[in-house]
Amino acid sequence: MALSFLRSSVIARNVKRQLYQNKRNAGYVVLIPEIGEDAENTLLSDNGLPEFSDLSIEKCIATISKQSLEYEQGVRQIEHASEDCKNAFKEVFTPLEKLDTQLELTWGMAKTLYLGNSSLMPTKSYIQIHERAHKARSTKFNSEPIFQAAITEKNRLKNLTDEEQRLLDKYILEGKLNGLDVKGIKRERLNNILSGLQKERQMFRDKVNIANKVFTSTITDPSVMREFPDSLLQSMTLGSDPTKGPWKVTLQPHIYEPFMQYCSDREYRWNTWQAHVQRCSNYVNKEIETGSNLENIRGLRKEQAAILGYETYGDMSMETKMAGSVENVNNVLDSLLESARSMQDAEIELLQRYAQERGFDVKLEHWDIPYWQRKQKWSLYGFDEEKIREYFPLPRVITSLFNLCSKLFNIQIVERTGPHTWHKDVKFYDVYDESSQAPIANFYLDPYARQDEKIRIYDDAGWHIAIRNKCTSTATTPLSALIFNFQAPTADKPSLMTFNEVGILFQRFGHSLRHLLTKANYSEVAGLSNVEWDAAEVCGQVMTHWLYDPETIRSVSSHVETGEPIPEDIVKNLRNIRGHMSGYNLCKELYLSRLDLELHTKKDFWRDIVRDMWPKYHALPFDKYDSHPLSFTKIFSEEWGSAYYCRLWSRMIAADIYSAFEEARKADQDILEVGKRYKDTFLAVGGSCHPSEVFRRFRGRDPSPHALLQNLGLPKKAMIEE
Repeated sequence: MALSFLRSSVIARNVKRQLYQNKRNAGYVVLIPEIGEDAENTLLSDNGLPEFSDLSIEKCIATISKQSLEYEQGVRQIEHASEDCKNAFKEVFTPLEKLDTQLELTWGMAKTLYLGNSSLMPTKSYIQIHERAHKARSTKFNSEPIFQAAITEKNRLKNLTDEEQRLLDKYILEGKLNGLDVKGIKRERLNNILSGLQKERQMFRDKVNIANKVFTSTITDPSVMREFPDSLLQSMTLGSDPTKGPWKVTLQPHIYEPFMQYCSDREYRWNTWQAHVQRCSNYVNKEIETGSNLENIRGLRKEQAAILGYETYGDMSMETKMAGSVENVNNVLDSLLESARSMQDAEIELLQRYAQERGFDVKLEHWDIPYWQRKQKWSLYGFDEEKIREYFPLPRVITSLFNLCSKLFNIQIVERTGPHTWHKDVKFYDVYDESSQAPIANFYLDPYARQDEKIRIYDDAGWHIAIRNKCTSTATTPLSALIFNFQAPTADKPSLMTFNEVGILFQRFGHSLRHLLTKANYSEVAGLSNVEWDAAEVCGQVMTHWLYDPETIRSVSSHVETGEPIPEDIVKNLRNIRGHMSGYNLCKELYLSRLDLELHTKKDFWRDIVRDMWPKYHALPFDKYDSHPLSFTKIFSEEWGSAYYCRLWSRMIAADIYSAFEEARKADQDILEVGKRYKDTFLAVGGSCHPSEVFRRFRGRDPSPHALLQNLGLPKKAMIEE
């Protein structure tokens, strides 16, 4: 996972001091402790599972340092052996698999502990571990002898399996993108570019983090907060009583997003919105403006791509994507926009009417949409996330989710007591296939929010961590952790979930199934490893579609006090609600996806690109002070440059996959046959076959955006009701 959220407030303060005093880039020095007996791998129990109850920062750092050194030494030995090897799979790639096993496990344990209990694994310590492990693992993809061994083996062998082909292709592509076939002055320049990019991206991230904290607004009037849910009041309160205030507004995502939806005071909304879209611009604070960093990143990425033989950075990025080319992506985005844009105009007009009928007598602006969108959703569908919690007690939802997976994929998920965990709330499960006597995989489930112990970000409320991959040569089975921030139970009530949270649980668990049920032999291409970026979220998205199946939603729900199933009108509304302002929502996503690609394929100044694109995607006019690209961390400081479209692409593929289940149901065919085919393709194959081929094996054709549009209610021509 990218490190966008890995900076604590302490680190942010340190960075701020650096920015204001000496303009130096923030960085981290990894200190490797002396290696002695304490550095032995004491992190595992006798049963081979992590010893979380006895895990310490010191043990993690000592172990990862020892394993990293051993890894780097092992790569050098394999490099030497590769010079005269007769069978690269036996003499190079299988030994590399064995090297990976222990390092990946320790790295995964540290990440799990960081996300599951950051008080036991603070941010700074995890970054130290992450960067040391990442540096070690990258040595095999920066190795010229291993790169050449992969090329030689691919040319030598004619009857490679899909998995073997993908393994060799991965090493060859990684080597190419790392510049292993670039020599002389160009290679030296490439290294300088990569170093410069790292510094610029770090500076961009740190400035945005500071900007998120610099803006604050205090609300003392309780009437402004009357519509806010209790959980949001709790997060914003500065006093001891969340109902009395005062309350603090910040630009942190888990505050900003819901604040804009629930704040009834237009002036507060405007103030917060303009601070949000002007972050890191010259309009606010020149000390933390990111415009220069943004253009430097674009320039360096363009030069990087050129040295590696690509016309643009966007073209280079497509090497690791299912879509294959920028042109293919743009064609799909344009086809979706054709349906979504006219619908957006109709939706804004209807929302304006709705607001006017309730006394809002001015034209809707950007800062008004989230608030009135939520209000309209409630009026149309009686939909309020907080009010339907009582129908989704977590124990019922989890049981139903496991039963659905057992039915569709012929597996059994059984809780096991005994394994050590990082908290008493964490449960451990074994996964059995229909033919297995022993578990084929295992996972931890840590469902509840814990104040000051877990990372909180609004748009990513849960994580799946692949702690250990499947690997035949080392006889290891998949192990993962699912970590969420759901409402904790009380003495008299279980944890109650919003429908959105149920979707998050289904999405993350569907994602984990690709890791847990893989049949691949090499860990480097097993499960989620080596899956093209724009296909990585497909299996999670497929799982969320089941929540719009009436039978499934009824099985998942049960009133916490009466046990009654969720009312039919709510079931119907939950299905219809996906289409609420779907044109507006989709256009926002299409815009950001295309903006990312334009910024990485064109030379124009960023603001000129924005001004040119804006009216094609938005019904509301562009605000001349809006500087949103300057805080677009996903593409400039994380790994999503020329890849922001990936989540939308995964949604399109997932909708098409799920439509196969719907077609079978309508034709009175056995959906379990479709479930088996899905398990045998997407879940079993993982990264050992190109996703385009996997899709064709499952669906018998290439993917289409039609199913996604249909789910969102967008195929029909937009019409405003009279």
